[in-house]
Amino acid sequence: MRIENSFIPVDGVGERTERDLWRQGVTHWDAFDPSYVGPTTGERIESYIDEARDRLADADARFFGRRFPSNSLWRCYENFRDDAAFFDIETTGLSAERDRVTTVSVHRGGETTTLVRGDDLTGENVARLLDAPLLVTFNGASFDVPFLETSFEVDIDAPHLDAMYACRKAGLSGGLKEVEPAAGIERDRPDISGQDAVRLWHEHERGVDGSLETLVSYNREDAVNLRTLMDEVAGRLHEEVFEPERAADGGAEP
Repeated sequence: MRIENSFIPVDGVGERTERDLWRQGVTHWDAFDPSYVGPTTGERIESYIDEARDRLADADARFFGRRFPSNSLWRCYENFRDDAAFFDIETTGLSAERDRVTTVSVHRGGETTTLVRGDDLTGENVARLLDAPLLVTFNGASFDVPFLETSFEVDIDAPHLDAMYACRKAGLSGGLKEVEPAAGIERDRPDISGQDAVRLWHEHERGVDGSLETLVSYNREDAVNLRTLMDEVAGRLHEEVFEPERAADGGAEP
């Protein structure tokens, strides 16, 4: 599923109208003609497509982040995944007011960068690494993003795809460690948990050898696995949302 297959960003167009268009073979902007809908809706769709083509050519992810309903932002994934920032944080606890961020790992363009408290973990570096067209987290809307914004006084305003909700939409429930096996992901250290990450940081502060290296490895694996997980989930959602409509309209390709 790509942005160009979608019509729900248009004011007044819901999922029912979109499905009707797909069933008629209008599975891509290029196939749209106003005759498929009423005159007012047709004009709105044409206007949106004209602007959206230019915005997509400019890789303006923020435009689509504003236009897509939050529960459908996963449809933007295929268009922006190659330059998306997949990130995860570790902290000393759950309170952004009382606890501290210890590490931040960002996986982008095949490379993974980890910022460490007391070394290079600064607001400036966080903002730089998260200056991406699309952010992908797991439960980041409730935890990672507000925690970073509070701790470093940064404004993280890029379109944000929280994979936890996309997983639920695809029938995968639970935390990141629970949904990974269902997506075919195996961890190098499946025995380490978020609680262990807190312990490892405190051990590092006490000078225990290897604790920081283990924590960083765990944090980096979270970020890297997000790419694999979201690839799988986006594929499942495509088949669930779009493929049945393709079958109904004779198999038109997106």
